[in-house]
Amino acid sequence: MSNQAIGMLETRGMVGLVTAGDAMCKAANVTMIRTVEIGGGFVTTVVKGEVGSVKAAVEAGLLTLKAVGAEIIAAHVIPQPHDSTLGLVDKKG
Repeated sequence: MSNQAIGMLETRGMVGLVTAGDAMCKAANVTMIRTVEIGGGFVTTVVKGEVGSVKAAVEAGLLTLKAVGAEIIAAHVIPQPHDSTLGLVDKKG
């Protein structure tokens, strides 16, 4: 995964996450690879794509969460993830 990255966005509540996920996919050329319900209302979505696209997507998701007043728990981009790291979050992994 030379120029690839994964981005994660965690919030409390599915409505905010779906809205943010939509904004992420519309803002940049990324693929949503997984949504995880952690428990206690915490949910995380994971996207992958080129590093710049993933950074733009996560930023768009954060802005959307702020705009709708959703609780942001965490956001992170991992550029050039190791294959085993990708396996932890990829639906195929």
